[in-house]
Amino acid sequence: MPPQVKDEVLSGPLSSALRTFTAEDVAQHNSKGDTYIIVDDKVLDVSEWMGRHPGGPQLIKQWAGQDASSAFAAMHPENTAAPRAILGKMIVGVMNEGYERPGKACEDDLAVIRKEAQKEGLFKPNMSFYAAHLAHIVVIEALAWAVLWTYGTGVVPMVVECLLFVTTQAQAGWLQHDLGHLSVFDSSGKNHLAHRVVIGFLKAASASWWNWRHYMHHNKPNVIRMDPDVKMAYFFVIGDKMPKSWAAKRKGIAPYNWQHRYWFLVGPPFLLPVYFHVDVIARVIHTRDWKDALWIASFFGRWMLLGAPLFGFLGVIALYFTVRFIESHWFVWVTQMSHIPMQVDYHNSWPWVESQLKTTCNVHESFFNDWFTGHLNFQIEHHLFPTMPRHNYHKVAPKIRMLCEKHGLDYQCKTLYRAFADIVESLRKSGELWLEAYHLDMPAPESKAKAA
Repeated sequence: MPPQVKDEVLSGPLSSALRTFTAEDVAQHNSKGDTYIIVDDKVLDVSEWMGRHPGGPQLIKQWAGQDASSAFAAMHPENTAAPRAILGKMIVGVMNEGYERPGKACEDDLAVIRKEAQKEGLFKPNMSFYAAHLAHIVVIEALAWAVLWTYGTGVVPMVVECLLFVTTQAQAGWLQHDLGHLSVFDSSGKNHLAHRVVIGFLKAASASWWNWRHYMHHNKPNVIRMDPDVKMAYFFVIGDKMPKSWAAKRKGIAPYNWQHRYWFLVGPPFLLPVYFHVDVIARVIHTRDWKDALWIASFFGRWMLLGAPLFGFLGVIALYFTVRFIESHWFVWVTQMSHIPMQVDYHNSWPWVESQLKTTCNVHESFFNDWFTGHLNFQIEHHLFPTMPRHNYHKVAPKIRMLCEKHGLDYQCKTLYRAFADIVESLRKSGELWLEAYHLDMPAPESKAKAA
């Protein structure tokens, strides 16, 4: 007979005939068409449903045969009952009495902090904050067009206008990030709709594309082959293991020992203007997401309507890519400062909380840092509570620091300059590891001379 299990998270009755599983049993069900996951000591057969998962089947695949309890709790707001009701119908068994999920003590403490945060209202958005944030985006963009129409296309007005456009685009990026994480409105439907509008109409990007990439990143941050944000090895090798692996296989086309130098020429300048555009277009066509395509078209329609009388069609396109080029530097440095210098590994067995702490770090709190980074300077809190409104991260941060002290986890917090500098320093170290491993099986110069 299986043990008695309280159905506190997933709805649906538990039959006394349910099979009892061990962790090894569940681990065997990790392939397409045969996919089990564990959530709160219940075993779920998600094989047929994973293709209908709103975030895509890849998110479920990342947890195939594993315990996804903490990730599930983090990604699904408490006020959304639908995910729990859906998964409740897929229960095929329960875990054996001796089962203890990885990192249970720490993750139980995190669950307590989450409940305390819910009681304190830290998962409730301050609509005045988000209204003000949206208003300042709209005002800055309106000011940019006003400068253009009032002062023309001279050098000084164009510089001012570009900086204003870059600012509004960067800040709209932080807002769509909040909406994508369902942290602005009280329902998933409202967040998803607003996300499409903001990322499409204000940013010319795809909501479904963002969800597909970003949630995989949150599931398995800095895990090679799983986190799309570290799929950059043809240009950069990061961490300690990727450089050695690529050197041993003689893979790649770049002199990685120079990557900390050509980072300034390849990384920030080209990510948004080139890579993301190709990626977004490919995703929209592949998924046939014509709703996102229409929202993207509405962005360019607005820009053409306002800019073409002064610039013409090609002039508007040139302005757009100039703005994207400058914005890309802002975006890349901010998003990568908390991840590239941290641990990067192939698939590992770290408990969920530990994996978030090893792969993220914070930047000091200040009004400028909070605004400039969209509160992503609280990257640790964001990864542990991705659905929490960002204006509340600083309130839960002291509890997370105490959690880390209790369980011996490293809670890193840096200055903004140090965080930026660590990107370059970590690239330099990884490049040296690649160079050393690449020449490991070659005779030293002295040996060659003696042989001659």
